[in-house]
Amino acid sequence: MNFDLNLIISIAQIIVSIVVIGLILLQERDSGAGGLFGGGGGGGGFYQTRRGLEKIIFASTIILVIIFAALALANLFIK
Repeated sequence: MNFDLNLIISIAQIIVSIVVIGLILLQERDSGAGGLFGGGGGGGGFYQTRRGLEKIIFASTIILVIIFAALALANLFIK
């Protein structure tokens, strides 16, 4: 079976992007748009200490975004 490398990379990009979207949606944020701009009455401001599962989800999101970028560059340079 002869698979095209660009096809394999494209499929991997699709899978990684779906997982990244899911991980982003799982991350908790302040309710409302006020939390987006640093507002909100939670008193947390921008920085929040992540613990447990939230820390794992955050780190996994960063790692998968880096993998997605690497796949995008690989897809660009491999012809």
